Amino acid sequence: MTTLKGRQIRLTVGEKASRLDRYLAGVLPELSRSCLQKLIRQGDVVVNQRKARAAQKLEPGDEVCVQLPPPEEPVLTPEQIPVTVLYEDSNVAVIDKPAGLVVHPSPGHSSHTLVNAILAQCPDLKGFDGIRPGIVHRLDRDTSGVMVIAKNPKAQQSLIDQFKARSVLKVYLVLVKGRLLPPQGVIEAPLGRDPVNRQRMAVVSGGRSAATSYKVREYLGDYTLLEVTPQTGRTHQIRVHLAAIGHPVLGDAVYGVRSPLLKRQFVHAHRLGFYLPGDGSYREFVSELPPDLQRVIDELRGRTSRQTKSRDTGCQ
Repeated sequence: MTTLKGRQIRLTVGEKASRLDRYLAGVLPELSRSCLQKLIRQGDVVVNQRKARAAQKLEPGDEVCVQLPPPEEPVLTPEQIPVTVLYEDSNVAVIDKPAGLVVHPSPGHSSHTLVNAILAQCPDLKGFDGIRPGIVHRLDRDTSGVMVIAKNPKAQQSLIDQFKARSVLKVYLVLVKGRLLPPQGVIEAPLGRDPVNRQRMAVVSGGRSAATSYKVREYLGDYTLLEVTPQTGRTHQIRVHLAAIGHPVLGDAVYGVRSPLLKRQFVHAHRLGFYLPGDGSYREFVSELPPDLQRVIDELRGRTSRQTKSRDTGCQ
């Protein structure tokens, strides 16, 4: 159990943990290991009201109290980071996010984010407070593709309402291991924090309801290229659901399978459809596969073609 009182976090250990620092890293993934180690050294972490050590072993029922320092609000500055703008009007900007770019500032990423890039490319953002101006949805750092940014609070609220009503169309291109059958279906499984590794998500009993529909776009030997539409918006939903049915995402180091073919997960936000906050018209925007992902598809197509020719030749 976790309670937050001011800037003090109180935790009750539910199961035995090998070390205090490892336990905290699992239940407080938003804090870096170096930050946790510093808090322990400074005496800002106590176990059962006593000063603790990083290597201290915990037992079920132990009470851990973490005193956090006051949050430091990052100073947002425009940065000249190349980002392709697919569409722009006075209310929204639709951008093609490159892989490797964090969406907004967070602990450990105070600069060089999509927000910094948008501030440089869209200086007419107005009326926002905080470190997430205009952000209404997110993509993982290593996920590329189409996103929409609001340029004023009224447009932001319109988009937020559409996402909550699930009227926004989101289609991803995802490459998974194995030949996925049937060629079309819906994965329904509740998601929550992994009870073993709190930094991961997992299919868990009692988790939040989640549904992901998919359609096979192309079979590529022992891989399948999918069009995936999440019907809900849970953290890491697509990757966890596909791994759960035995078809992990290629290149996903957390839930999937590493591959020499690429250095990041093969998840690309391909199509986004919503109603423009200005005139209410429905529009869809498309981002084609970036070069690194297209190279993987071309390589697998080539392999499949060579294997087919080899079999045909062997039968003659």
